[in-house]
Order: sequence, then C-alpha cells, then structure tokens
Amino acid sequence: MRRSDITVTDERAVRRAVKAASLGNAMEWFDFGIYAYLAGTIGRVFFPPGVTPRNCCRRFATFAVAFLVRPLGGMVFGPMGDKVGRKKVLALTMILMAAGTAAIGLLPTYAAVGFWSPLLLIVFRLLQGFSTGGEYGGASTFIAEYAPDKQRGYFGSFLELGTLAGYTGAAGLVTALTAWLGNDTMDAWGWRIPFLVAGPLGIVGIHLRLKLDDTPAYLKLEQDGDHPTDAANAVETAAHGGLARIFFQYWPTLVLCIALVGAYNVTDYMLLSYMPTYLSDELHYSETHGLLILVATMVVLMLIINQVGRLNDHFGRKPLLMTGMLGFLVLSAPSFLLVRQGSLLAVSAGMLMLGLSLVCLLGTMSAALPAMFPTHVRYGSLSVGYNLSASLFGGTTPLVITALIGVTGSDMMPAYYSMAAALVGVIAVACMKETAQQPLEGSPPRCRPRRRRRSWCGHRRRNPSSETAPPAHHRPLTLPLAEMS
Repeated sequence: MRRSDITVTDERAVRRAVKAASLGNAMEWFDFGIYAYLAGTIGRVFFPPGVTPRNCCRRFATFAVAFLVRPLGGMVFGPMGDKVGRKKVLALTMILMAAGTAAIGLLPTYAAVGFWSPLLLIVFRLLQGFSTGGEYGGASTFIAEYAPDKQRGYFGSFLELGTLAGYTGAAGLVTALTAWLGNDTMDAWGWRIPFLVAGPLGIVGIHLRLKLDDTPAYLKLEQDGDHPTDAANAVETAAHGGLARIFFQYWPTLVLCIALVGAYNVTDYMLLSYMPTYLSDELHYSETHGLLILVATMVVLMLIINQVGRLNDHFGRKPLLMTGMLGFLVLSAPSFLLVRQGSLLAVSAGMLMLGLSLVCLLGTMSAALPAMFPTHVRYGSLSVGYNLSASLFGGTTPLVITALIGVTGSDMMPAYYSMAAALVGVIAVACMKETAQQPLEGSPPRCRPRRRRRSWCGHRRRNPSSETAPPAHHRPLTLPLAEMS
C-alpha cells in the first residue's frame, strides 16, 4: 500500500458531518417518537369512543403501519443514495418526515369528520414511514464514511445519541404539556403542539445537511467512475441494478443484517416506545409518571453512550454487541419482575437494567452495520436490510406484545419476547466478522492527522519528518537555546 492510498481525515469536517447527521437524526426521531408517546391521546382523538385505554391494539396498529412502507422507502432511497450521493437523499428524507409530522398536527378529529380522521392519520403515518426508510442507513453510512477507522465506534455513537435525544425531547415535551394542560386540554387541542413543532425543526435539519459536502468515500467512488475500472461498473450497477445486486450477490450478509437488526429493534422499541404504555395500561401508572421514568433512563444512557463507542473501538464490536444481547437474554425476566413491583425504586431499577443492556447495542450498531457492506452498495444494502427487519420485528413490537398479553393474560410477555429476540441476536453476533479498527470494504483506509508535538514549555512546534530527522542517538539531550526561548 502506498502513502497516497491512505486518506487523512479533516477533523473539523468530521465533526461537522457528525453534528449534522446526529442532529438531523435527533429531529427525525423526535418526529417519530411523538406518536409513540401520544399513543393514548391518539386513541381517544382519532378513533371511536368505544376504544378503551386497555384495548390499545388499534392505536398501536397505526404506529405499526408506518413500518409497512419502511422497506419500500429503503428500496427507493438506498440505491438512490448510492447513485446521487448521501447528502441529497438525507435532506429529502428530512423534508418528507417534517411535512408528514406537521400534517398530522393539522388533522381533524374523529368527532369532527368521523371515518376520514383515522384514514388521513394512516396516510401521513405512511409518509413518515416511507421517509424513515432512508434515514438510518444514510445517516450511519454518512458518519462511518467520514470517521477515521480507529474512531468509527466513537463517532458513530453520536448518531444514536441523536436518536436518544430525539426520543427524550419528544417524551419531555409530551410530559410537560400533559402536566401543564391536563388530559382534557391535551385531548382537545394540546396534542397538536408537538406535531406542529416538527416543521421548524425540520427546516433546521435540512439546512445543516445541505451545508456539508458528500462523504469522501462516495466522492472517490464517483471520481473513479470516470475511468473503466471496477468502481465505474459499481456506480453503473448502483444506478441501474442496485436492488438485484443487493438481493442476489450480498444476500448472506443481508440475512445476517436482518437477524442482527431484528434482535436490536425488538429490544429498542420495547423499552423506548412501548414501556410508557406498559406502565400506564398494565401497572396503572399515570402517563406522566411513566414518561418521567423513561426520560430519566434515557438521560442516563445519553451520558454513557459515547463511552460505549470508545469501548467498541478498543475491544471490538462483537464483545459489546454480545454483552448487550446476553444482557437482554439474562436480565429481561428479573427486570420485569422488578417493574411489576410497582414502586418507583423498583421500576427505575428494572428499566435501568434494560437500558444498560440496550446502550451496548445503541453505541455499537451504527459502526458495525455500515462495515458489513462495500461502499458502492452500502447505503442501499443497509437501508434495505435495516428496514425489512424494522418492519417485520421493530415496529410491530408494541402491537405483538399487547396482543400476547391479551391472549395469555401474562404481564411478563414483554420479557419473554425480548429474551427470544436476544437469543437470535446472540447467534447473529457470533456469525458476524469483527470490523473494529479496519477500513471499510471498498474504501481506502482513513486515519487522523498526525498531531504536532508540544515543546517542554507548551508551545506547538513542527514535527520533523522521518526523512530529515536525525537518528535518536544523535539528537541532543537538551533543547537548543533558540528553541527554549
């Protein structure tokens, strides 16, 4: 390998890219989280009065319906991102999500227009799901292709920090409005406020993403595409036959990605989306108290997720992923037994046990998943695999758990469902390759710039090259007088 084959990263450009992708991701999941945390109010506003709080299958069905079109969004936006660039597609997904969320805030209620109310709600939920199909695959690819190889886990963890920040912001806003306005006012008009906030936030996210250049890996692929090389064929394939290539050439990796993401999404949505409803419907907590406990748990996870990113850079992706999966496999039942005790301390301890297992996955997935696929199909492959899995397993988690509790009458069904998903995850982690501190497949190695050394008095001085620097045994033991001054 020649020195020219190695890309030296621009640290300021990396940090700008991470900030734009993470903040955009936070705004995207703020929009998506609002619906989950207003599920009780949505059931009362958009459905007939006969829908009781305990019978929440209908409102979770409209939560799950957005996931039906996420694979379609991934199949459209993913190959498009490999063809026209990551930046443009990420800005487009932000526009669609902000428009869909703001439109829900303007919808008439069931009392006003009857059957048209839930029908329109489903239409805009489908728009939300379609846009989300291009979000995670693009944002994680964007950060992974900007970050140095030895810090991909650390910088990738900021993406999920954005996810937690979006969820926390949505939960905090809903909790504050409910405490301030009360349930009756929230049902009357207060529920519209969180949805309408999405419009201005979306404009900010679009501005941040459009200011950036595309990733160096994609720009190099595009540059090499002008020549009759393998990269040129890759660009042409991504443009015309990206989906066929993904499904037929990379199907073993795609299946592994689906299994890994499925286990991760079940545990993620169980804790971050379904738990407030579980606390209110099954344990009869008030909606505000349940959300406050979840917000506190997510704040703790936000404080440590970047350290998890550093750990998976140092020890590897597989050890951290295996720790998270085994945590859910072993600790899910004890955690829900604690939650069922009902006291504030027991509920908080149970949710924290689940949260610490989840943060091992959150802080590692955004670095592990993009490294599974080569550059010319990375956005498309990850978007398809991630969203197929999210559609089948992630978004249906609240609906499936609610149905299982209704059929069996057991409040422990969320624990059993998480344990089954974690078992699949353990097998998937065991089968994946370790990619920590290695270049992304199809991209040149990326490293940080060499830091200039400091003199003994703290001033920066130029680091001489190895060609001109004298051998160590010829260097003076003391600094020259001019340099000491």
